[in-house]
Amino acid sequence: MMIHDITALAGAYKSRKRVGRGEGSGHGKQSGRGSKGASSRSGYASKRSFEGGQMPYFRRLPKFGFTNAQFKVRFWTVNLGDILALPAFKNGGEVTRDALINAGLVRDASRDLKVLGSLAKGQSALKVKLNVTASRVSASARKLIEAAGGKVNETGTRRDKVRGVDPNSAEKKPTNLTKKLHRGGKKKAAAAAAEPAAE
Repeated sequence: MMIHDITALAGAYKSRKRVGRGEGSGHGKQSGRGSKGASSRSGYASKRSFEGGQMPYFRRLPKFGFTNAQFKVRFWTVNLGDILALPAFKNGGEVTRDALINAGLVRDASRDLKVLGSLAKGQSALKVKLNVTASRVSASARKLIEAAGGKVNETGTRRDKVRGVDPNSAEKKPTNLTKKLHRGGKKKAAAAAAEPAAE
């Protein structure tokens, strides 16, 4: 047979590799699995990070502490001066996140809204009445809005609601304290109660 006698279909079909059919087959005895060890047994599956027993790469890398970055609360921040520059709020009105989205000042509802008290250059006070509803309102913004006769309603963030913080009250301490914050509280309370009794 010559090379030009081989048809185009030659080699198109490859027979299945049959293992464990005797040593004469070429794939007998260990059947291509090597000699002994876990990989020669049935049901073996290596883990992705397994490196043959040596210290894995991810354990050789140095670790650097804990970060709260993934739990950070992100805001869309808007200044009072930017709100007043919009035609929709030139004469006052209801300032909400949805209203600012429609006005084009806030991109979307993916973040909480925070209103800051920075005014336009040359302005020192508000001249229109604004009723602001936002997750956070800065102290300077609240002062300016209420001085102009407006109202401020802070709804708070998800974290505020979990911790039981009321942003609209003067006392903004959390009411839903976690166990970590209570750590050692019973001992301190018992010691404080024992002092007057001893006296």
